[in-house]
Amino acid sequence: MNRAVSAFLAKHNFIRHVDIDSAIDALLYDMNCGLRGQKSYQDMIRTYSNPPESPASGKSVIVIDAGGTNFRSCLVSFNEFGKASIDFLEKTKMPGVAKTLSRADFFDEIASNIEHLKDKAESIGFCFSYPMEITDDRDGILIRFTKEVNAPEVVGCRIGATLKKTLEARGWKKIRRITLLNDTVAALLAGAATPDAGKKYSSYIGLILGTGLNAAYIQPEMAGVKDFAKQIVVCESGKFGAVVCSDFDDALDAKTLSPGKYRTEKQCSGGYLGNVVFEALKSAAEEGLFGEACAKRILALSSLSLVEADAFLHAPYSTNASLGALAAESASDEDYDRLFQLLDAVMERSARYAAAILAACVIQSGEGKNASRPVCILCNGSTYFKTHMLARRVDGYLEEALTKERGLYWEIISRENDITLGAAIAGLIDA
Repeated sequence: MNRAVSAFLAKHNFIRHVDIDSAIDALLYDMNCGLRGQKSYQDMIRTYSNPPESPASGKSVIVIDAGGTNFRSCLVSFNEFGKASIDFLEKTKMPGVAKTLSRADFFDEIASNIEHLKDKAESIGFCFSYPMEITDDRDGILIRFTKEVNAPEVVGCRIGATLKKTLEARGWKKIRRITLLNDTVAALLAGAATPDAGKKYSSYIGLILGTGLNAAYIQPEMAGVKDFAKQIVVCESGKFGAVVCSDFDDALDAKTLSPGKYRTEKQCSGGYLGNVVFEALKSAAEEGLFGEACAKRILALSSLSLVEADAFLHAPYSTNASLGALAAESASDEDYDRLFQLLDAVMERSARYAAAILAACVIQSGEGKNASRPVCILCNGSTYFKTHMLARRVDGYLEEALTKERGLYWEIISRENDITLGAAIAGLIDA
């Protein structure tokens, strides 16, 4: 790395090359504390669910996907062979992102968003991608909102039961049950339901690395933990707090709706990476890391998205995005190099924590010991798949940390419409 960039990062307590083995050990310790009801960063939420043993067939289910940015809804129908079709798909903005909503307004917006699906099925699979306590009837009690959603009155509310009452008040007649699940569980279920021909897996993991960050895995029975059967567990990985935070992370954290919380998510996910880069660039420009002309242009920026930062990493000399255009007009060759390495350091750190989270889930599952039956990891999220070098780096770190060092085998897959399919499966479990 450029020595000036390295010195600048060190000065601001930014650790680019996070030690993955140490991060894995810390995550595993925290996961086990959470599973045992002891103090932990991660919530380790029980779901009382496992992947179904047989495919769904001849049934339809309404699917709602309330994600970090978008709100999607559709009808999923399974034919007699278990093949899924998706109809009546609509997408809008997630309620509570544009403005603060009361509890009643929040659920009214959801009901309005799914009015086109009124009474088209008896069950709803509701992928609600926020920390919930899952009840044994598969409803969800909201613990807190993340991803800058602002509807504080919804915290502590039974999401499924409240939505059902709202729909009934609007004239819905057929809804019998609403099943709540996290997007990581939906990803896991989609991976379990769609193996490639001739493939067998020993266990399943769902990773979301998009606007937010989280993982779910199948936890085997635990000795000494009362009433704990084998089941899918949602980690709430983004809450993990045993991470070193740089000055840039602290500056960003102070501007969020949840200061002091979700420190790993704020270092890794698409909802925050652009802001971390922005804070780092501003400091670098103020401290003379760039030439005068380039620094002046950087200091004139009012914000920077991950999309814009990533566009520069993919094509530094293209002027189609803001940073490339800025550099073309003001940067020297040295400025280009320092810009690139500063941005890449932020993405490198994200890849290392993502790999550590996945490795911890594989280890905790107790599976992956047979090379012909690896652990299936379904990854979802534009940050994971589109960010410069991120997926490739995660592969390399997992190969080292899991396969070479621990003799554990894994395979990362992706599936079209994975969250929709997983939510539909969840909505039909025991139906």
